[in-house]
Amino acid sequence: MRNPRFSLPLRVSGILLTASFAGALLSACAPTVDVTAAGDAANPACAPMMVALPDAIGDAALRKTNSQATAAWGDPSQVILRCGVNIPGPTTDRCVSVNGIDWVIKEGDPVWTLTTFGREPATEILMDPDKISSATVLADLSASAGKVPASRNCVGQEDLQNLPSSK
Repeated sequence: MRNPRFSLPLRVSGILLTASFAGALLSACAPTVDVTAAGDAANPACAPMMVALPDAIGDAALRKTNSQATAAWGDPSQVILRCGVNIPGPTTDRCVSVNGIDWVIKEGDPVWTLTTFGREPATEILMDPDKISSATVLADLSASAGKVPASRNCVGQEDLQNLPSSK
């Protein structure tokens, strides 16, 4: 006769083993997005932003990536994020502020590059505006990007015209 004291733990451990195996199989089926890490991806200042990223941008769900300080949303990927990219210097490219975060926008065909301005390390977003709205992307990522402190803001031509001249 079996000792009832040991039958429950054996059943429970068998169930846990089966669940672990099933979980491993399911995660093996989910494709990981191949994203090249930025040069300064190991910067500790990226960490607070990375843990604050949203689970979705619009209807695009967050997916696993294979590199540090990177993220991707959508299947196929609609938005790619990389923390630790080169910090943009002065530029004539368009700069917009969304929820207190400044972004330099470079419109490509079809991919746009959106880079935080005045934050170190800088964060880059690659997206196709024909697949997802840039306004949605920037609004959904502003709170996360704000975890990297700002040291300066974008200025436009109208701001430069209002500066006192040095004579």
